[in-house]
Amino acid sequence: MITFAILDPLDFLALQSIRKALHDLPGSNFFASWDFTSDPCNFAGVYCDSDKVISLNLGDPRAGSPGLTGRVDAAIGKLSALAEFSIVPGRVYGPLPQSISQLKNLRFLAISRNFISGGIPATLGHLRNLRTLDLSYNQLAGEIPRSIGTLPELTNLILCHNHISGSVPQFLSQSLTRLDLKHNSLTGSLTPSSLPPSLQYLSLAWNKLSGSVDRALNRLDQLNYLDLSLNQFTGSIPGRIFTFPITNLQLQRNQFTGSVEPVDQVTIPTVDLSFNSFSGRISPLFSTVQNLYLNNNRFTGEVPASFVDRLLAASIQILYLQHNFLTGIQINPTADIPLSSSLCLQYNCMVPPVHTPCPFRSGKQITRPTSQCNEWKG
Repeated sequence: MITFAILDPLDFLALQSIRKALHDLPGSNFFASWDFTSDPCNFAGVYCDSDKVISLNLGDPRAGSPGLTGRVDAAIGKLSALAEFSIVPGRVYGPLPQSISQLKNLRFLAISRNFISGGIPATLGHLRNLRTLDLSYNQLAGEIPRSIGTLPELTNLILCHNHISGSVPQFLSQSLTRLDLKHNSLTGSLTPSSLPPSLQYLSLAWNKLSGSVDRALNRLDQLNYLDLSLNQFTGSIPGRIFTFPITNLQLQRNQFTGSVEPVDQVTIPTVDLSFNSFSGRISPLFSTVQNLYLNNNRFTGEVPASFVDRLLAASIQILYLQHNFLTGIQINPTADIPLSSSLCLQYNCMVPPVHTPCPFRSGKQITRPTSQCNEWKG
């Protein structure tokens, strides 16, 4: 005798439509349990509360397992109690259905590493309970709707590795902790009010953002990860940024200028300021950084003695100072640089007293031409 589910009929029909629009990729048998002659609340990835579907996690979540293909059916909007919706990496394509915006209880939406295309529906701004939105590694284009920035409960917004353009919207949520927009085509500048001080993780790398970041960054004293690399940011960076609880600071390949003046000893393990136009002397307060990239800038003067002490004690693992205008370093030519440490000094206004392996892309020239050094005496 067949026993039919007590599931709400609307939810039952919605699951049938969703199933018809999606298929297992070769090697996947996720939908094997989806036999509509039995209770859908026992299907893989379906979780119910009473007679309503509250969570739908489509595909085998085990890493490396094949995913699904097909489209997200508009019937998803009929699952009125749905709080969580995710699809594992696979080959799901087509646009996000506008009907998702009907899911007033939705808190978690994650469809990452698929082939979702089109724009991000502005109507997602209707999901006032949404906390996590992860649409990373897809084919999304167009702008980030301003309505996304107004979501009051938003905690994680992950839209990296798409084709998104336009500017970074203003975010009103005071609980936003993770914002990952790297590898897109974003333009414009960061205003002090666009990023909430609750942010702990911020990645805007590999975009076309420009302008000053000084005032915007000054407010973000909860950051533990910051990556603004490969943009067109200009101006100086605030010295107090080095006091934030950051473990990884990536500001390389921009157009930053001015001196770099930490307000205290820097305890950030990795700091990358390479390929900018920073100038002035290197602060001895950087000598406590384990991996320090200051190469391809306009730093002048001597390398502080504290760097030498830390380097010989194997406290510094990477110290890249090549392609600057540095005039000396007080290190004994017979000193043994620990094997665990990498030091590169080439193409400065000195003959490096010690020769250590430099990155291949540093070129073969050991010293900078005297004519350039005379022009840039600091």
